[in-house]
Amino acid sequence: MDISCTKEELFIFETIAKSAEELNMPAYIIGGFVRDKILGRVTKDADIVCVGDGILLAKKTAQYLSPVPQVSIFKTFGTAQIKIDKLFSHNLKVAEPDKLSSNKEAPFDIEFVGARKESYDYNSRKPEVEPGTLDDDRLRRDFTINTIAVSLNKNDFGKLLDPLNGRADVENKIIRTPLFPDETFSDDPLRMMRAIRFAAQLHFNILPETFEAITKNAYRIKIVSGERIADELNKIILTEKPSVGFDLLYKSGLLKIIFPQMVALAGAEYIDGKGHKDNFYHTLQVLDNIAPNTDDLWLRWAAVLHDIAKPVTKKFEKGHGWTFHGHEVVGGRMVPKIFAQLKLPQNEKMKFVKKIVELHLRPISLTKENITDSAIRRLLFDAGDDIDHLMTLCKADITSKNKQKVKRFLSNFDMVSQRLKEVEETDKIRNWQPPITGEIIMKEFDLPPSRIVGEIKNAVREAILDGEIPNRYDEAFNFMLEKAAELGVRKNR
Repeated sequence: MDISCTKEELFIFETIAKSAEELNMPAYIIGGFVRDKILGRVTKDADIVCVGDGILLAKKTAQYLSPVPQVSIFKTFGTAQIKIDKLFSHNLKVAEPDKLSSNKEAPFDIEFVGARKESYDYNSRKPEVEPGTLDDDRLRRDFTINTIAVSLNKNDFGKLLDPLNGRADVENKIIRTPLFPDETFSDDPLRMMRAIRFAAQLHFNILPETFEAITKNAYRIKIVSGERIADELNKIILTEKPSVGFDLLYKSGLLKIIFPQMVALAGAEYIDGKGHKDNFYHTLQVLDNIAPNTDDLWLRWAAVLHDIAKPVTKKFEKGHGWTFHGHEVVGGRMVPKIFAQLKLPQNEKMKFVKKIVELHLRPISLTKENITDSAIRRLLFDAGDDIDHLMTLCKADITSKNKQKVKRFLSNFDMVSQRLKEVEETDKIRNWQPPITGEIIMKEFDLPPSRIVGEIKNAVREAILDGEIPNRYDEAFNFMLEKAAELGVRKNR
């Protein structure tokens, strides 16, 4: 092999080669697997292109694997997929047992497709497809770095085939298209986002003429489904330095089309010589700051959205300067709408992001005053199990160029973290439910569900959070009786 493979991978490719030979069907590894092997990146899947029927080759290959894996067939696309969860050394018809390494837990996905030509309608990214040669198949691909192939054929097994010089582009860290970039991006506009994602993910540079074509064709992204755009955005957010991708999205004009609320953060306004920071690039810095501390996609989304409401809450106050009062509350309200717009989930993940956005100023406010146990209890109660995520975002939100200021803020956050730990150990407020429930109140006073029940319950909760009474049932029950009496509610006899 001209590329380095594990024993498990080599066994799989030999199996495919044997199957392709029996079917008289030339086959090749192509695309991301080859690119990532050249880069020394971890590989968990491979694309196989054959001059013939990819589904037939997948079925034939599966017969030589033990246990026989399921072949998933996608007739609409003419593709098939095999997911290999485990490789066993018994009953193998192609490779010797010693070709497998000692690690037999080797999850690996293989996709099979026949080589094809594609032609596109201007208003759709779904191509008309017809069978083609390996060279035809190369030209339909997005970038030269994904056109490098490795032969699985008997006469040149393992040979690297690279007529478009994709390997040189990998080694020089360049993203270019195999055809004229206008044609490549107009045909399938999602490729513009993929170019930016690869630049961020692989630390590559997009050729100037290629990036110029992205800016020229940015409007074409409108024909791409929201789900596919969201998938690329998520991959950019999960990169090592997400600001690279977002900056390119912004400069290309794509971000204004797919996520205008974020573009609204850009720029600084000055009145009477007083300006505010550019909240777009501040957001990117927060996102980069948080990236090394978490691979949680949704916490990273919270970083993206934490200041999203600053443009709509921005005001200039004479003698004071720029304010963004309530941007955390307004931002929280914006989260569900933005998630719906971007085709992101409307489930607990969205609620988590909304919650973090709403709470992101609370720990900061605790660094600026004498911290009361009541304030700590309330933060623990409101944040629950997400308190650590919240503190991670708050620390990432410190973007001052003044090193002493950053050091002071981090020290203050460490103090808040310590107090959170101490109060939690004493009061057990995290994920706490008050000892007096609505059911207890209704039974004690023979009340139906009503506003008065809620008032009594909330009063008990607030008394505990304020430290007026301990977080224990007996004290809470007695407080309930007192509060009910104040409200004119008599105990059920």
